[in-house]
Amino acid sequence: MRDLDAVFGQLTASRFRQRFRLGPKERAYLEAKGAAVVLDHGRDFVDRRLAPAHPANDGKQTPIRGHPVFIAQHATATCCRGCLAKWHAIPAGRELTKEERAHVLAAIRRWLQGQASAQ
Repeated sequence: MRDLDAVFGQLTASRFRQRFRLGPKERAYLEAKGAAVVLDHGRDFVDRRLAPAHPANDGKQTPIRGHPVFIAQHATATCCRGCLAKWHAIPAGRELTKEERAHVLAAIRRWLQGQASAQ
């Protein structure tokens, strides 16, 4: 598992990852629900859609819009097991550990905090 500072440093060089931003609806949702609730949703998404050894529809399991966490997952390369392996050095083919789940949520939290302060 790679250090988040290193991952975020590389993400800034990716034109694809840099294009993701919270839209007005997602920003309003984040403000209305609060970061704690949105991250609870994120924990549930990670547990159900990303943590299994072989997630259903891997590579396509994370919508590209509709919830702040979905956008954050694409921006931070925590959207599928392939991206986790490539960007975060978390191997596919086995269930995510507690530490790896915490790492994913920390990446999502960090990106959302950056979006909130970028208003």
